[in-house]
Amino acid sequence: MRPADRIRRRLLALVVLVLLAMGVRAALMQVYPLQYREFIGDCAEEHGIDPYLVAAVIRAESRFRPEATSPQGARGLMQLMPDTARWVAGQTGLPYDDAYLYDPAYNIRLGCWYLALLIREFGGDPVRALAAYNGGMTNVHNWLRDRQWTGERHTLPQIPFAETRHYVANVLRDQRWYRLIYGAWRPARTGGDDGA
Repeated sequence: MRPADRIRRRLLALVVLVLLAMGVRAALMQVYPLQYREFIGDCAEEHGIDPYLVAAVIRAESRFRPEATSPQGARGLMQLMPDTARWVAGQTGLPYDDAYLYDPAYNIRLGCWYLALLIREFGGDPVRALAAYNGGMTNVHNWLRDRQWTGERHTLPQIPFAETRHYVANVLRDQRWYRLIYGAWRPARTGGDDGA
């Protein structure tokens, strides 16, 4: 085979690989959507939270469906319980109505504030904060105090609630996937809320 043919074949192989990689990334973006990018970015920045952590929480909680309501009554993108959301609204000086929880910007704003509070409560540790977001702050404090869980990422199997164990593992996994798929966080390119 002539050197020119080898070069052409290698270039063709490289082009095929790039096109395949682009197709895989597009498929992964469907599995890991990033809607409401502007709201997520603004609120995450305001509270010093990784925006991909917020996106992973939203994916786990509602699959980016603003109308989501759990059987327990949690509402909106970040699945806030009305009592918690009412308290957060009071702390932040925002008006409150249960219906507001279905508004993406409002829900993300309250959810980020609450997640940041939990991260601070647990000394900057997002693993413990995620456990508290799902399983309750008091429960996490009790697990740590009673040495049921060390609070470390590698000891997630110690968490007494199976749902919380899986939730924390899934959110942390999804946070990594978001970073892998979307790369360094960049603000939304549009003024819209679709994150496109």
